[in-house]
Amino acid sequence: MRMKRWSALLLSAMMMTVILLSACSGGGDKGAAEENGADAESIVTEKGTFPIVKEKVTLKVMVPSNSLVENFETNEFTKWYEEKTNVRVEWIVVPQQSASEKLNLMLASGDYPDVIMSFGVTPAQQMIYGKQGVFLSLNDYIDKYSVNFKKALDENEVLGPAITAPDGNIYALPSINDCYHCSMAQKMWIYKPWLDKLGLKVPTTTDELYTVLKAFKEKDPNGNGKADEVVLSGAPRGSGWLSSIDGFIMNAFVFNSTFSESRVHMYVQDGKVEVAYNKPEWREGLKYLHKLYSEGLIDPQVFTQDSDQLLKLGESSGDVVLGAALGGHQGVFTQIAGESGRWLDYVTVPALKGPNGVQYAAYNPFGYSLGAYLITKNSKHPDVAFRWADGFYDEEVSLRTTIGRPGEEWREAKEGEIGINGKPAKWAKLKEYGQIQNVHWEQTAPTYRSNELRLSSAVPNDGKPSLEVILYNETKKNYDPYKPNADMALPQLFFTDEQAAELSDLSKTINDYVDEMMARFIIGDADPDKDWDTYIQTLEGMNVTRFLEIHQESLDTKKK
Repeated sequence: MRMKRWSALLLSAMMMTVILLSACSGGGDKGAAEENGADAESIVTEKGTFPIVKEKVTLKVMVPSNSLVENFETNEFTKWYEEKTNVRVEWIVVPQQSASEKLNLMLASGDYPDVIMSFGVTPAQQMIYGKQGVFLSLNDYIDKYSVNFKKALDENEVLGPAITAPDGNIYALPSINDCYHCSMAQKMWIYKPWLDKLGLKVPTTTDELYTVLKAFKEKDPNGNGKADEVVLSGAPRGSGWLSSIDGFIMNAFVFNSTFSESRVHMYVQDGKVEVAYNKPEWREGLKYLHKLYSEGLIDPQVFTQDSDQLLKLGESSGDVVLGAALGGHQGVFTQIAGESGRWLDYVTVPALKGPNGVQYAAYNPFGYSLGAYLITKNSKHPDVAFRWADGFYDEEVSLRTTIGRPGEEWREAKEGEIGINGKPAKWAKLKEYGQIQNVHWEQTAPTYRSNELRLSSAVPNDGKPSLEVILYNETKKNYDPYKPNADMALPQLFFTDEQAAELSDLSKTINDYVDEMMARFIIGDADPDKDWDTYIQTLEGMNVTRFLEIHQESLDTKKK
């Protein structure tokens, strides 16, 4: 029944697209779409079979760099998938830290690759460049060539409407990762041996956190007689996975989610779209962070260092120097299963209770991320590009591209093994996540990892630690009790052409200003009391009111 409903929705969307294209001027875009459309003579084999082409085809694929992947070109999965599909990849790898900027420059240049992958292209960008014909509509390709992605649509009833733009087109495939610990991934980790040495407990309030960090700074917890402790560190938003200084701590003052670049600091209160950064509670949070910074309890590099630098800090040679860090897991700042073994000595700080009793675990109930895979109008073989992507949604391929080779990095479960969810296990991990390697792509490709698949991983019965088990248990204990109602989470939204064009400028201007002022308030270049009114007036001058109105209009339309 679900498949029938989805097919009806897809057919309706396709008809709407035809009507809209017929009514619009600018036949050049329509011509480009038809030239590369699914109805053109195809060179692919029957859907669901491999290889997907008889003669080798090359795709030019643009991806952000990945600190845990040595080389995409020589990667074992790259070689395996090329042999399986008969598709060779010409890689365009751009630095992770400047990925958004590079994407915007590429889109402005007109020099497009065949495929844009793992950039999290926003709904606004999808609408703007989709309507221009830069991103191809994937509706026909899904209908004609998909096997694995159609299965994902059938099993996720809300996914089809979520990825469909207002014009009826699907411009991007999502990455589906219904991950329990990822849904409450904004975590703080603290070095337990230092707590034990100083006779301290894991902090549960902002006051207790201050006391602990102060002790880390002043009482030489690493015992080397030097004031070399870096008390609390992280990295700027976009550099490390949820390692920004505000992402976790601000939730003790006001609900603050930084899961998505397109919805950063946004939430829904009683049906109304809000932003955290213009609230009085945000100012109180800034004062608290300034207090920590002014007393040397926050690493000054938290605003500038990249993920590699943060990892080197956590894995410093010799004495441990990092007391606490922000990140979705320990691998953000230590080497998972590394020689030092430090990753096992950090434990989570629970969602902190603030001075006014606020205590949120940032919660993202959506088990998918939009904008993971797009095919551009420059693709000579869009049918090949789509079939290549459809393969990623196969269960085994999803495991291969994120974990590695069967029999080496993972295996099928043995009889009697129990999964994290307490049910019979389906598979078992043989090597831990978070190590620099060259056998898989480390979540660079879109995948279909259901919550059931993730939690069906066998719990090790040999006493060895498991990152997935640690994250499940820490999330269950320290974050799940404090997650807000799912209605507070703002879903990813699509916008009309006019709205998308407005948001393109508004989002960057406002978010850049908020990031700049947050750093200035924390460092002390601006005063949260004296300069607050000017800050609010500047946001109003940047038309934050219109920014919120556009989101509200889209949310209301989505509800209808």
